[in-house]
Amino acid sequence: MTQNKRELVEAALHNKPVDRVPVGFWFHFLEDQRNTDAVSDPALEEQNLAGHRNFIESWHPDFVKIMTDGFFQYPNPAVTRPIQSIQEAADVRPLGRDSAWFTRQVAFAKKLSSAYGKEIKLFYNLFAPARTLNFVQEKVGGQSDLAVFLREDPATLKKVLDVIAEDYAALAEALIRDGGVDGIYLSVNNINKDTVAAVDYQAYIAPSEITVLAGANRANPENILHICGYEGFLNHLEWYKEYPFLAVNWAAHLEGVSLAEGKKLFDGRAVIGGFGQTEKDVIYVGTKAEIEQETERLLKEAGTVGVILGADCTVPRDIDVQRFNWVRDKAAAVK
Repeated sequence: MTQNKRELVEAALHNKPVDRVPVGFWFHFLEDQRNTDAVSDPALEEQNLAGHRNFIESWHPDFVKIMTDGFFQYPNPAVTRPIQSIQEAADVRPLGRDSAWFTRQVAFAKKLSSAYGKEIKLFYNLFAPARTLNFVQEKVGGQSDLAVFLREDPATLKKVLDVIAEDYAALAEALIRDGGVDGIYLSVNNINKDTVAAVDYQAYIAPSEITVLAGANRANPENILHICGYEGFLNHLEWYKEYPFLAVNWAAHLEGVSLAEGKKLFDGRAVIGGFGQTEKDVIYVGTKAEIEQETERLLKEAGTVGVILGADCTVPRDIDVQRFNWVRDKAAAVK
């Protein structure tokens, strides 16, 4: 019996044989996905929902990463003011489950899972606490290089991140239990690769990220780690080997680490990606033959078990979605 899309993706995530390698790409739906506030402006949420509907129904992906445009900001008053010293945020307290930030996101997820969850798996995008603090401070004009806070007062930085993580872990669990999604897609990066040592990252940053994954795992252990290469940012991929995720996506082109190499690095866990994401990469500018050739190359190198084809990160929003079908059709022919 042929595997349906949910069965395909589940098999791939668990390193089981698949009828064909599943495929997933994504892009943003709001013009300013980071700094807008869908909590206070329902019209932005409706625009994002409409974007998802159009995207899903235009090419019927094998699974969906829910784009949380308008929900990037974390409206905790302790960190939404510009801060230059991490001690200024030492009084941070969790927002809690009754906050609009929490309840609106669960309701947003529920709208999509109710419409599409029976057909495809959905993974809700969340940003790690460190990345969240970075986003907030960039918006308000505070200190956005968390390496500065780490040098200043690592214990207080850890405390702040752990409080943010408490909210995000509870949200991750609720998104799955109440919002109906299958898992989360947690975006992390090294903050500042050149100045933060592995021992400090593991001691002061990693616990908050692991807490969020653990919250999601309490509801369903099918969660994805994304090691983000945003704007050319490089990461120590090996820092995340022990994190409790089921599948991993990273900027394979930017990092110079192929899907096959990443599968070895992450001890055989499922891998997602393979294609570059930019306007210069084959998924955007290549001919059908070139995209098919790259699809075959990726699968000949990485194999067809425990592999999901996609991109390093979000692709340009004006891409022709027919290109994704070229990948999927070719992947179905590679055995």
